[in-house]
Order: sequence, then structure tokens, then C-alpha cells
Amino acid sequence: MRAHNFYLPPYLKALTVMLFIIVLVFFLIVGKGLLVPIFMGGFFAILFTPLSNFLEKHKFPRTLACFISLLLMTALVVGLISFVISNVVSFTKDFTNVTDRLVGVAGEIDQWTLSKFGINENLEDKIDSNALIEYLNQNSKSITAFALNAIGSISGLVLIPIFMFFLLLYRDHLTKMMVMIYREKDPVLVKMRISSLRKLIQSYIVGVGKVMIILAILNITAYSLIGIKHAIFFGIIGAILNIIPYIGPLIGVSLPVIYSFLTMDSILYPVLVLGAYQIIQFLEGNFLTPKIVGGNVNLNAFITFLGLLVGGSIWGIAGMILVIPTLAILREIFDLSEHTKPFALLLGEEKEDIKYLPEDENTE
Repeated sequence: MRAHNFYLPPYLKALTVMLFIIVLVFFLIVGKGLLVPIFMGGFFAILFTPLSNFLEKHKFPRTLACFISLLLMTALVVGLISFVISNVVSFTKDFTNVTDRLVGVAGEIDQWTLSKFGINENLEDKIDSNALIEYLNQNSKSITAFALNAIGSISGLVLIPIFMFFLLLYRDHLTKMMVMIYREKDPVLVKMRISSLRKLIQSYIVGVGKVMIILAILNITAYSLIGIKHAIFFGIIGAILNIIPYIGPLIGVSLPVIYSFLTMDSILYPVLVLGAYQIIQFLEGNFLTPKIVGGNVNLNAFITFLGLLVGGSIWGIAGMILVIPTLAILREIFDLSEHTKPFALLLGEEKEDIKYLPEDENTE
């Protein structure tokens, strides 16, 4: 029997795509608690695959090689969590001196308005120190809780290392599955694309890690020279948040700016922090990221920005971190099939000549 192509009218195709998007978003929202650890475990598995391969080449059983990789990842994550929690608890205690700082600023404003306009609002006398201290103490607890929740949503607690271990252990099964899905393609070609995809994600993660370390060193050096307390904490947090495009760097610099304004005795400190931030971001955007990370993910700016908005609205901080490498993976998968190549083109940033189809010559 001859195979007949199944034809859908354009409006049914559009309706099908819309329904698929609705179901997908619903699935992502409902399954957040399970999907976030799976995705994080998958990226950690990709990152630690070279280590596992190295150990296996030196006669380590795959199970033991995966377990050693798991221990190293766990040590890194636990160390980072401990560092963040201890520093958040520490620097929020410094807010007890904020009232004195605000009273001093209010006095300076009163003197300036009196000398310039002959107006004295007595702002200094209107500050309720006890109420302010109580408010800051409550918000200090909120800051700590926010940090703990953010870390918990990203780390996935126990599930991330479990998923990482099994994805490392059964990575050959996943390759065989992709070969079976795209069985009309050359198996060697599919394996090459999978290997290329794995290297792409590894290069992206390692490159981002290198940029993060350099930014942390630059931030810590700048904040220490300025005289900001907890310079190491603010420097590292700013470097980590930098992995979230556009939004992350702004959050990273707002923390030391607000802290220095509330705890230091001069407005010069937050101004210097902003100046250092501008210089470091210029170096990162024009030299560090282009040279180290390069165009590994190869996504256009619109898709990146839209992905951040969607990822953040669905999965919060974890979604904003995961969305960029996830879109890069989808782009490579879409590029495997002629039917999905238009979606790969939509996600990518390279300019390709679009060949318009001529009008149907058979139309009578």
C-alpha cells in the first residue's frame, strides 16, 4: 500500500501548537518539584562526565567512577550552601547600627535644606529607632529565609545527586535511545551530534565557571580596596548571580550598594561600589565572556530574554539558571530533523538566507 501524507489545515496546526504549549507549561508548573532536580542532575552529570570517563579509562568500575564524581559534586554544593548561610546570618546582624546611620543622614538632609531653602523638616526627630530596629530584624529573617529557599530550589536537596548518579551511570542508554528515535538518520551521525551536544554544554558550564571565578576575584579585590565589610561574600554572590543574564548582575551589585549605604558613614562607599561594578561589567561583557564562553550556546538575544522571563515565572531562580543551557540543548535536538529545523533556526542567532518557495506551478 502507498503511504499517504497526513495533512492538517493551517488553523488546526496552529491550534495543535497552542494546546501543546498550554499542556507543556501546565506540566512544568505542576512537576516543578521533580523536574528541577532532574534538570540540575542532568547538567551536573554532563559536567562530571569527563571525570567519570577519565576514571573509567584508569580501570575504575563505572559505578565507582560515578560515585566518586557524586562525592565531589556533593562536597562543592554543601560547601557553597554552608558559605552562603553563614554569611547571610552574619551580615544581617550588622543592621543593628542602621538607625544611627539613618539618623545621621536625616540630620545632613535637614542642614542642607535649611541652608539652601530655609526649611527645616526635623527628619532626624521623626525617625522611630525602636520601630526601625524591629522592622530590620524581621526583614533580616526574611533575607535568611529567602536565601535558604533559593538554595533549596536550586540544589534539589537529596534528589539532585541521585539523578546525577543515575544519569551518569546510564548515559550510554540515553545515547542508544536517541539513536533509536532518529533511526532514519545515520547512527554514527546521531552519536556525533550527541557527543557534540555534550561537549557544547560542558564548554558552556566550564566557561561560565571560569568567568565566575575571575569575577569573584575582581569583585572581592574591588570591595576590599573600597573598604566594604563582607567583601568575600558580596564578591562571590555577585559572581554567582552573574550566570543569570541581565537580571543577575543588577541583583549582585544592589546587595553591597544597599549594605554600604545602610552601614557605612559616607555616601561615597555605595558610589564607589557602583563605579567598580560598571568597570567589572565592562570587562566581563567585552573581554571575559566573549573570549572564555564565546558563542557556545548560540542563542539569539530575544529568545534568551524571553526564556529568562518564562523560566523565572515558572521555576523562579532555578528556572532562570536552567533555561539557557536547556534552550541550547533543544536547539541542537531540533537541528537533527528536517521537520524541526525551523525551530532550531528560531532559537539560533546565525543569519541564514531564507529561500522562499515559488508559487505552486501546478495551480490552474
